[in-house]
Amino acid sequence: MDTGSAFSTIKSILVVFFVIISTQVTWGNSPGLVHRTFQYKYSFKPPYLAQKDGTVPFWEYGGNAIASAESVRIAPSLRSQKGAIWTKSKTSFDWWDIEIVFRVSGRGRVGADGLAFWYTTEKGDYNGDVFGSSDRWSGLGIFFDSFDNDNKHNNPYIMAVLNDGTKKFDHQNDGTTQLLSGCLRDFRNKPFPTRARVEYYNNILTVLFHSGMTNNNEDYEMCLRAENVHLPKNGYFGLSAATGGLADDHDVFHFLTTSLHPAGQDAQAPSDEANRLSQEYQEYQKKLEQQKEEYRREHPDAAPKDDPEDWFESDNQRELRQIWQAQSQMTDVIKDLSRKMDEVIGRQERTLGLLSVGGQGAGVPSAGGGAMAPAAVISRHEVEALLQNVNYVAQTSKEVRSIIAELSSRTDTILQNQARQPTAQVQASGYEMQGVISEMRDSMNNVKQGLAQIGHTLNTKDGATGCPTPSCLGLTTFLVITAVQLSLMFVYSLYRDSREAKAKKFY
Repeated sequence: MDTGSAFSTIKSILVVFFVIISTQVTWGNSPGLVHRTFQYKYSFKPPYLAQKDGTVPFWEYGGNAIASAESVRIAPSLRSQKGAIWTKSKTSFDWWDIEIVFRVSGRGRVGADGLAFWYTTEKGDYNGDVFGSSDRWSGLGIFFDSFDNDNKHNNPYIMAVLNDGTKKFDHQNDGTTQLLSGCLRDFRNKPFPTRARVEYYNNILTVLFHSGMTNNNEDYEMCLRAENVHLPKNGYFGLSAATGGLADDHDVFHFLTTSLHPAGQDAQAPSDEANRLSQEYQEYQKKLEQQKEEYRREHPDAAPKDDPEDWFESDNQRELRQIWQAQSQMTDVIKDLSRKMDEVIGRQERTLGLLSVGGQGAGVPSAGGGAMAPAAVISRHEVEALLQNVNYVAQTSKEVRSIIAELSSRTDTILQNQARQPTAQVQASGYEMQGVISEMRDSMNNVKQGLAQIGHTLNTKDGATGCPTPSCLGLTTFLVITAVQLSLMFVYSLYRDSREAKAKKFY
């Protein structure tokens, strides 16, 4: 590729990039985008979800609900338990997005009754008939129903139900005659907490569900979507749960509320209460600084406490630490290389010293002026003859070993035949003792003949070459040792047979 074509390619890429940026800027100014604002007064999450006195900031709960630092257990896994938690104040925004992280768990294969999310004009009861809250509500209820009341095998089920305050919830049919929309999803006993997102924007209600099978927090799937949904303004958010004859733990970890408004619309101006809280915070900071200054004046000798900023290293400190670590590693590597180089140099010096000593012994005259006497060495043909004798002896030893193994196997056969008899007598079908002794005698004769042949061969070769060392084993000694060993083995086998025969007679 030449320079001109490369320049044109880069130019086209830059043009596309600026077009994309300009398009995104245009979309950002369009009314189609949505601005999100987190609403802390309508949310709770760990840690420190509940305060030391057991209260949840900006929320109130009752019934059998239990609040802790990590979660709110709305209904425990006991029979006939009900509980609920509601916001203290009504909403001041029209559109919202709610994210709920919860877990419904129980020991049984089937649980009851379920969990409910509420958006109503008035707070519900804490011991109501509809999943722990009041019936005939005015607003929206999204129910996570875990018990199958109508025996249609369609639970656990997630449904959205609207009510204007005049309808009574149909428990016998699990609300199927009143639901706005729903989906069949299992949310009990999952490895990870389940999640639900409820979004209400431009009169469109959308519910997304996370099954809790993965730890990916964004692994949502569509559960329901309904248009032309008109909810009352300025309502309360709430959660409730209930158990029946069967019981599950209904735990809620996060309840995060985000207000939605179009991009062209300004965000809500801070209220008088927000201004008051900000002013109080600033006054508190001033008082705290004054108290610190007074304490320093009254206690000038007191050791100052560590500054929290000193607990963390700065960018320069981090850079210096990284440089020092890298240099330390380089120093260690250089030391290791130097040590290995010293070892190599030492080996080379030792090798050169051996070579120099060998060269001096070969051709350098002695200090007395005469040449060094050559060392006594064995000629090549003597070495070959010695190796042949050693190989022949090894081969013969293997043959002797095989004969001894055969004798041992036959002895074992005799013992097995005797073990099969009720007495110490050998069966007629087995080996006769005299026959076995004759076979062993023949084998001994074969061994003696083989040893005699070996001795004759060795004597012949020794007469030609002579024993190279004074420690050679004589033929007579070798034969005597072999005969003694075989005799001992034979006597031991007969002694063992007699002992076993006596033992069998005794029993």
